[in-house]
Amino acid sequence: MAQIIDGKLTAKNLRAQIAVEVQKLKDSIGVTPGLAVVLVGADGASEVYVKNKAKQTSEVGMNSFEHRLPEETTEAELLMLIDTLNNDPSVHGILVQLPLPKHIDDKKILSAILPAKDVDGFHPINAGMLATGGSALVPCTPVGCVILAKQAKADLTGLNAVVIGRSNIVGKPVSQLLLNENCTVTIAHSRSQNLAEIVKRADLVVAAAGQCEMVKADWIKPGAIVIDVGIHRTVNEEGKTKLKGDVAYDEVAEVAGYITPVPGGVGPMTIACLLRNSVVACCRLHGQSDPDL
Repeated sequence: MAQIIDGKLTAKNLRAQIAVEVQKLKDSIGVTPGLAVVLVGADGASEVYVKNKAKQTSEVGMNSFEHRLPEETTEAELLMLIDTLNNDPSVHGILVQLPLPKHIDDKKILSAILPAKDVDGFHPINAGMLATGGSALVPCTPVGCVILAKQAKADLTGLNAVVIGRSNIVGKPVSQLLLNENCTVTIAHSRSQNLAEIVKRADLVVAAAGQCEMVKADWIKPGAIVIDVGIHRTVNEEGKTKLKGDVAYDEVAEVAGYITPVPGGVGPMTIACLLRNSVVACCRLHGQSDPDL
């Protein structure tokens, strides 16, 4: 039976380290890292997520700036707000909550964020820096995946890693991060031939395909590390909602060596890594060395 990689505990420990680094910045240079979150419209899931971000930002001693804009906000108005935040010295990280209303071009908005304050790591410059081995702000979920994998095995050097999914948000950046950890990386996806056979060769599997419980037990090499990025709301026969991942957890846990649960795995790490990126951004903007996080 696989050992569970506890994302809640790992995130809690990371937030404790972040709080120490925040206090160091206050004591050494008199600066408090500030994170600005922009929410346009009233998407229910986004509302909850933004509330949690604000709460955890304050808990680690950082400044939290929330900007809630109505659904009818124009693209030009949102770009003006981003320009203001780019030029605000008290703001070190800017996050625009997705999805945006359909009349707003999310690529244009994300590209308008100053790369040094792009704590989501989605700006083309940060994506290019990551791809070419530069010092970039990296998307939060991929960073969380690697941290969780290293809970199972501190040194990932030489592992055969298979990433299922090729999105710009998870699949591509987590592949690059695993290359940086000296893994041999295969990116698989919905068009890959013999997907199950590709996955079965992996010592480390990152499932980010967006398909509920697609990864089955017979896809997994015995003892492999399995990181499940997927999150799907399902309703059982009794009408109760249950969260499931891209991995058929119960059966895969019988074969894998280590596995992240859903919920309680990758999810809690995403916000913790957002706070981590905010502290890193603050340090760089003030000429300080990167914190050991």
